[in-house]
Amino acid sequence: MIGKKLSVRARLLVLLGVALSLCTPVFGQSHASNPAAMISDFRKQHGEGRVTLDSTLTRIAHDQAAAMAAQDKLDHDVLGNFNKRVSPAGAGRAAENIAYGYDSFPKTLDQWINSSGHRRNLLLHNASRVGIASVKSSATGRIYWAMVIAGDYETRKKPGKEPKASKQASAPRPKARDAEACRLKLLGLCL
Repeated sequence: MIGKKLSVRARLLVLLGVALSLCTPVFGQSHASNPAAMISDFRKQHGEGRVTLDSTLTRIAHDQAAAMAAQDKLDHDVLGNFNKRVSPAGAGRAAENIAYGYDSFPKTLDQWINSSGHRRNLLLHNASRVGIASVKSSATGRIYWAMVIAGDYETRKKPGKEPKASKQASAPRPKARDAEACRLKLLGLCL
């Protein structure tokens, strides 16, 4: 009887050990796979406050990444002026970083950290919210990234006033088409 109890206890301990070992990678990866936490850690190291994911900013970032992927073009203005695109967020200040070609957010963030303009946007003073998205181009398989970071929600004075904005791209911007070659421009597409 004692032998059976020990074997049941031993089995339970083994099962508990297996269950804990399976959970450990999830706990270890959760922070690494959370872009807002990664950005917050970087900001905290440089004396700025943490940011949280915001659904409106995430939608704005996703729309930008999807438009760049659809056109296979790295361009802040692919969907129009940034100030107009970010105005639904209701922030007093906002900035956007874009990139392409990186297969993970940690690699993209590292590139932004090592670029002075992108770094400045990541450290936007009084930022409290962020949205991050990536979309893969069906034509080339290239991954396009967009991040919108915003703050000063409480100090925004006029509802119709556009936020102060800053933009940074992670690759050289392609040359604009000759104005005469574009007869009709619709949603950023030159037809």
